[in-house]
Amino acid sequence: MSSQWETPERLALRGAVEDFTRREIVPHLPQWEDDGALPRSLHATTAKAGFLAVGYDEAVGGEGGDILDACVVTEAMLAAGGSTGLQASLFTHSIAVPHIIGAGNPDLIDRYVRPTLAGEMIGSLGVTEPGGGSDVAALRTRAVRDGDHYVVNGAKTFITSGVRSDFVTTAVRTGGDGHGGISLLVIDKDTPGFTVSRSLRKMGWHCSDTAELAFDDVRVPVANLVGEENGGFYLVMQQFVGERLGLAVQAYGTAQRALDLAVAYARERDTFGKPLISRQVIRHKLVDMHTRTAAARELTRRAVERALETDRSDMSLILDAVVAKNQAVACVEWVVNEAVQIHGGMGYMRESEIDRHYRDARILGIGGGATEVMKDLASKLLGY
Repeated sequence: MSSQWETPERLALRGAVEDFTRREIVPHLPQWEDDGALPRSLHATTAKAGFLAVGYDEAVGGEGGDILDACVVTEAMLAAGGSTGLQASLFTHSIAVPHIIGAGNPDLIDRYVRPTLAGEMIGSLGVTEPGGGSDVAALRTRAVRDGDHYVVNGAKTFITSGVRSDFVTTAVRTGGDGHGGISLLVIDKDTPGFTVSRSLRKMGWHCSDTAELAFDDVRVPVANLVGEENGGFYLVMQQFVGERLGLAVQAYGTAQRALDLAVAYARERDTFGKPLISRQVIRHKLVDMHTRTAAARELTRRAVERALETDRSDMSLILDAVVAKNQAVACVEWVVNEAVQIHGGMGYMRESEIDRHYRDARILGIGGGATEVMKDLASKLLGY
């Protein structure tokens, strides 16, 4: 009996996404890396193909399916030669719209969620601030109520798709200190006083634009409040399970692609008259790469399957997501390093695909909660 990951429908989805990636993405990815951004048209093309909104309910403009289907899309894109930088940019809505959907405001869903899932708009999430990262409860961007508007002042940094986005789901302080004073506002990019102060250059994820944002007396309608005032922290926390599992899938998916590339190169590369793969030291490297990748995949997939039937606030699921992310990150960091070593000098060249995965993998242990923060959270959840 086939597993949940290998049903006829999901095998068909996997094959279709792989074909799409090879045809519409891979030939252009080096240029998009040089450009520092994806073309807006790719969002519409991906939506038209039926892959942009997999895992989102049809009632909010999605394609249907669940988190497992969304993970299949991630795996397939990476297997066909995509990258985590591509996915961070193309699927930024995975961190921009879930809070809006969860809050259930029909007006916000119609204005922002539906057009984003249709590839007509680009959304981003604004939480991280200069001087602060994983400590969400310490954010300083302030929103003061003034009649039918909030007046927002502050700054955000490291905002994925912040240059190209049409709106930013923004965490702001509407109340006192700590997590109890945080709200979420949807802020349109063209609002007076809202500027992209810098487009940031990065070690990896070159095709994913990243911005520093500034808010100077930005007037945001109260109607753009997501959920309850001062209830934003909990909305953010509720979405962390999905984000961390998504990053874990990206990690083991990248590790698998790096392994596949290393095997292919070792078969075709001759050294001292024999294929590189004939060397025992190389074969043992490949076995270790396979073993770590398989273990990370199994751990993460088990957590994803639990997420299908478990409330996202369940502490044991939160622990599973944290552990899966850290294990998958440790896996990919080791595997891409070994893959570059097997490629030798070619692995250090920008023209080689493995170079991109090596650079892109480094952010996975930082985004969505740094590895050290995740370990500390896990220790608390385990009662240590």
